[in-house]
Amino acid sequence: MTDAQETAADLRTTTGGGPPDDVEKAPIPLLEPREGIPPVVADEEALARVVAAFAAGTGPVAVDAERASGYRYGQRAYLVQLRREGAGSALIDPVGCPDLSALGEALSGTEWILHAATQDLPCLREIGMVPTSLFDTELAGRLAGFPRVGLGAMVESVLGYALEKGHSAVDWSTRPLPEPWLRYAALDVELLVDLRDALEKELERQGKLEWARQEFDAIAAAPPAPPRKDPWRRTSGMHKVRRRRQMAVVRELWESRDRIAQRRDVSPGKVLGDAAIVEAALALPANVHALSALPGYGQRMGRRQLDQWMAAVDRAKALPENQLPQPGATPAGPPPPRSWADKDPAAAARLSAARAAVSALAEGLNLPQENLITPDTVRRLCWEPPQRLEEDAVAQALAGYGARPWQVEQVAAALTAALRTTA
Repeated sequence: MTDAQETAADLRTTTGGGPPDDVEKAPIPLLEPREGIPPVVADEEALARVVAAFAAGTGPVAVDAERASGYRYGQRAYLVQLRREGAGSALIDPVGCPDLSALGEALSGTEWILHAATQDLPCLREIGMVPTSLFDTELAGRLAGFPRVGLGAMVESVLGYALEKGHSAVDWSTRPLPEPWLRYAALDVELLVDLRDALEKELERQGKLEWARQEFDAIAAAPPAPPRKDPWRRTSGMHKVRRRRQMAVVRELWESRDRIAQRRDVSPGKVLGDAAIVEAALALPANVHALSALPGYGQRMGRRQLDQWMAAVDRAKALPENQLPQPGATPAGPPPPRSWADKDPAAAARLSAARAAVSALAEGLNLPQENLITPDTVRRLCWEPPQRLEEDAVAQALAGYGARPWQVEQVAAALTAALRTTA
């Protein structure tokens, strides 16, 4: 980066995002790959060379992954991009190289730089890549108070370069991958190390670097999310389905769709939309003709498909009462806040005061409220406050709900005061 670009970066690391409006802005240069587009690594021999190169590299490693969300079943990685000083950039095809554990081991103890780490870590874990420490540039941007924290916006506002756009939502399972897509993918890690360094300086300037480190450590240490219980209950529009027989239809259609989608390796939404599942559950159609008249089962659906969906509906309709799904179990923790005024007016008052306190604190610290303290943590505290409304007791309760030490330090006093005002 030139001295001029470093100066521009210093100017841009404010929530204003750039110079005043009356200052003429220079054109933003389009980022170019420094060494060109690297060849895609798709066999074990080429992978071994990459592993050796990155093991011999120095400093942190920039990591990114591309999935085929909306096209394929699941959230597997279809391209992994890396960059490290001394090793350059690499593009790895996890279809040809499904086990990257050797690369993960070679990078053990190295700081990984990711943008929105929680999105990529599950698919990286599946192929054997798990960081021991990380730096999340998106989360760093949030903590530093940037209004726009997408990678393109961050690279532009902090480093003064424009990233190519337009390929983020493409089908990354396509083979061979078109060169423009590979170029886009390579550029995603081109400046991640530079972005990390600039954000670290800004966080240190704001006195928030330790906060960020605690957040990054928590992400790196988090275990894999457990499988969801009854995932069919998350069907979009499920709130319209009230009767148990209708719930059974949703379950049968969802599970049939999931089996088909997994077998065909396509996104479930491409097999049958959530809205169509809910329509069939509400209507309980008597036959294929009635089913075909419902939204989502129109003329473009063949008779064989209609028959398989009707069979699922019929299975649900034939279930005995004792096999019908029960209404959703009450989730752990407090009820939805909209019901608090009726169920517990005192708790509703506590929540209102606590939210106001968190909002004021977040504004003063120039970061999003949900990063200062999660809304769920605030709700739990207000629904069942500690018996002793002292700061140490509130701090202990917050820590018990998973708040990081820096969060507890920032909010405990204000939340204690909010709880006291409504006691």
